[in-house]
Amino acid sequence: MNARSITIGEAARQSGVKVPTIRFYEQIGLLPAPSRSEGNRRQYDEKDLSRLAFIRHARELGFDVADIRELLTLTEQPQSSCHEADSIAARHLREIEERIAKLQALRGELKRMVNECGHGKVCECRVIQVLADHGRCQSDIH
Repeated sequence: MNARSITIGEAARQSGVKVPTIRFYEQIGLLPAPSRSEGNRRQYDEKDLSRLAFIRHARELGFDVADIRELLTLTEQPQSSCHEADSIAARHLREIEERIAKLQALRGELKRMVNECGHGKVCECRVIQVLADHGRCQSDIH
């Protein structure tokens, strides 16, 4: 077994990344094109698996492709400052906190709508009234 003898199916199994996603990552340049066997099959190695794991974990944490691309570029310069990586993560954290605030406002508005509904007829339904008139919302965040 040589260093590049892992098939795409095995790479998918070991990394937890689906085969079509691996191909997509190759197409967009997040994963370098692997070498090919004599039968033209893709062949991966441990470095590819590590890169796939990095990408998968970053995606699970919600990083977008552009940020992942930049973070991967930074990993190629292990002795450089991690300031840029910190900046990317801090920006992503701010975006997540903004989304959480919007979701909390949305949750509050929906709870209020449901709680104020008398469960009578549609013509008196608070949910319908609020959806029809944004001015009846208590929050503009959502």
